[in-house]
Amino acid sequence: MREVLEGSQAVARTVARCRPGVVCAYPISPQTHIVEALSVMARTGELGACEYVNVESEFSAMSVAIGASAAGSRAYTATASQGLLYMAEAVFNAAGMGLPIVMTVANRAIGAPINIWNDHSDAMALRDSGWLQLYAADNQEAADLHVIAFAVAEELGIPAMVCMDGFVLTHATDVLELPDADAVDAFLPPYLPTQVLDVEYPITIGTMAGPESFTETKYLQHLRFLDAAEVIDGWSRRFLEAFGREAGGLVARYDRDTCERSRDASAARAGDVTVVAMGSVLGTLQAALPALHDAGVPVRLVGVSSFRPFPAAALRAALGASRDIVVIDRALELGSGGVLTGDVGRALAGTRSRIHSVVAGLGGRPILEASLQDVVRRALDGTLGALDFLDLKTGGIPVPTAGATEVHR
Repeated sequence: MREVLEGSQAVARTVARCRPGVVCAYPISPQTHIVEALSVMARTGELGACEYVNVESEFSAMSVAIGASAAGSRAYTATASQGLLYMAEAVFNAAGMGLPIVMTVANRAIGAPINIWNDHSDAMALRDSGWLQLYAADNQEAADLHVIAFAVAEELGIPAMVCMDGFVLTHATDVLELPDADAVDAFLPPYLPTQVLDVEYPITIGTMAGPESFTETKYLQHLRFLDAAEVIDGWSRRFLEAFGREAGGLVARYDRDTCERSRDASAARAGDVTVVAMGSVLGTLQAALPALHDAGVPVRLVGVSSFRPFPAAALRAALGASRDIVVIDRALELGSGGVLTGDVGRALAGTRSRIHSVVAGLGGRPILEASLQDVVRRALDGTLGALDFLDLKTGGIPVPTAGATEVHR
């Protein structure tokens, strides 16, 4: 049944239908509505046999999730921004212990200066923590991804972040269709942990590892990540079969003319411009590009759904032989360029594609359709540089000299 729901409410209700055993909660904008909604469901009994734990910090939230998962419970929490950084030590521990915790990250900028609005700098700061990172393009996908995330995390023994843009999605109201509890029960296997702390069968989790074995433990984590792309794609395909709509996967290709998501859309052709993006800006691009199509501009759209593991092979196939790749980046690697661009560049090493990093929407600055259309046109006429800051206000700001970083004036 289709309903009008705020994104946070949709995520909370979907998480509840995944039947977590423990939910750990500490509020921080813009994820607070998620844990608030879950607290109401815990009080009314809708969460079922779930322990809802109020904690005193984000570090405590992840610590409780680690303990719950190690003891054999399906564990869930949510956070954002500085909250994610505050729990960073425990985030790495969860991955190193192979605990399949699922966490919603309501993406928000990192200070200073203090900023509560959306970009991807928080999750990007922990991109190498050993967690899967799945990015939602809209609120329907944000809800659906949690079902997929639990399935993938538990099959692989790897924790998973479901990243949804703060305020842009968390506080936006959409017409959504949530999977009902029976359908989720049929899709998501009961949680059967591969390792459990049990006094009757004692084991050690997270033990000390010296130089003689630390490399090998990291190599084993690496091997699990090599398996992750195929597992994510498999569960996403099963989700499509079970619920009749696309969610997750590795990359999302969009039909050239309508910009509607299409798993089977043909790869880009030589001479085309392809825009690559991640998160809710895909919706803005879906609105911006049809006008260019109508004007005969050869531009395509590809969305990255799985940032960790990074789907290099799937991305190369989706991009085909595009002459220019314009990457819309919501996080900046200082002194270098956009974070997503770095991964795209490595995936396309050895190809003839020209890659343009367009840093956009930092700290919640609006990303305008007209600005995106201008970027595509400049890529086509050869005036778009390797690094561009969308709608940068350069008054009073020194502009790099020739040969250095290029900016959009």
